[in-house]
Amino acid sequence: MNKRKTVLVTGATSGVGYATAMRLLSDTDRYTVYATGRAPDKLLELQNEGAIAIPADITKVEELDSLLEQTGPLDIVIFSAGVGHFEAAHLISDDAIRSMMDTNFIAPVELTKRVLPQMMEQQDGHLIYIGSQAGKVATPKASVYAATKHALIGYTNALRMEVAPFGIHVSIIHPGPIDTPFIDSADRTGNYRSSLGKHLLQVGTVADAVLQTIEKPVREINLPGIMGISSKLYALTPGLVEKLGRKYFMKK
Repeated sequence: MNKRKTVLVTGATSGVGYATAMRLLSDTDRYTVYATGRAPDKLLELQNEGAIAIPADITKVEELDSLLEQTGPLDIVIFSAGVGHFEAAHLISDDAIRSMMDTNFIAPVELTKRVLPQMMEQQDGHLIYIGSQAGKVATPKASVYAATKHALIGYTNALRMEVAPFGIHVSIIHPGPIDTPFIDSADRTGNYRSSLGKHLLQVGTVADAVLQTIEKPVREINLPGIMGISSKLYALTPGLVEKLGRKYFMKK
C-alpha cells in the first residue's frame, strides 16, 4: 500500500491551485494537504475542507522559510502561484515586471532550492510546476509574462536532469488561457477573453491534469493537447505562427 503523501500547493487560494487543492482534499486517506496563498477567505474554505492552511507571500523569503518550517518534509510540491499583466512592452510598469518575475519564476526557484535537500535525502519526491503555453509560443502584450514562463521551462529542463538520480520527478503542465479571473486581471481590455471565447480552458481540466501527473509522473502535459503540436510548428515556422496569431491579440 502506498504511504500517505504530504503535498504543498502554492497559489491555493485561486484558479488552478484552489481547484487542485480541493481535489486532493477529496482523498484525505492518501494526501495530507498544505495550502498556501494570500486570500484569507479561500484559506478558510480550504481549512474547513481539511487542509492545513498557511497564509504566506512566497515572494518574501522570510515568509517562505516560515512556511516550510510549518510544513516539515514534503513528498509533492505543486507550484501554482502566478500573476500576469498583459501590456505592450513599452507601457508595462516596473512594478508589474518585477511582480511577474518574482512570483512566476524567482519564488518557485527559491522554494525548489529549499525542498530539494530533504527530497534528495529520502530519494523520492515530485515537483509539479504550472507553466504556460505562453512560455513556448509568445503573444503580443505578453512579452514579460512569456519570458517568466520561458525561464521556468529552461529551469525545469535542467532541474529534471539534476534530480533524476535521486528518484525525484519534475513535471510541468502548460495550459493555454484558462477561464478564471486571472485572465480578466491580466488583460483589462477584455480582448483575450473575447478573442479566445469558447477556446478558453476550464480550470477543472487543468486540475485534473495535475492529479493525473501525480498518479503517473510525466515530463510535461500540454493543454489542450493540440497545443503541443502548435509549439512544435512554432519551432519549425515561427514567422508563420506569429503572423497567424498576431490578429487575435492586437485589437485596439
